[in-house]
Amino acid sequence: MLQRADIAARIPHQGRMCLLDRVRAWDAEAVTCTTGSHRDTDNPLRSAGGLLSPCAIEYAAQAMALHGALVAPPEAGPRPGFLASVRDVRFHTSRLDLLPGDLEIQVRRLAGAGSQVLYQFRVSSDGALVAEGRAAVVLDTPLPPS
Repeated sequence: MLQRADIAARIPHQGRMCLLDRVRAWDAEAVTCTTGSHRDTDNPLRSAGGLLSPCAIEYAAQAMALHGALVAPPEAGPRPGFLASVRDVRFHTSRLDLLPGDLEIQVRRLAGAGSQVLYQFRVSSDGALVAEGRAAVVLDTPLPPS
């Protein structure tokens, strides 16, 4: 089982922006992570209205980045990437910060290799579904300078 420091060493998200606390299981196709960071009053995604359910997509995106790092060759460094699209997203609650239990984030690679990957994601808490959908990730494509 990987803990927060192990996760932060593998993804670009650092400090409070690293939202995942631990990896429960992973294999070549999927990873399952858990966290309690949604309850933190200083969560960097929290707005005046609380931690709204669309933030579940960022939790899933970090799990996708972590999965990519876990299945990469050991000598490979982090690969820059971004979410190109999310599809069929359904939210089953309005706020994450009101959920008393830890979040469980499951992502499964459906297709892709190389520079494009399609993942299915599911976020739950205490066995209840919180958010679900699919996300397309584009890797190794530098964004233009701002």
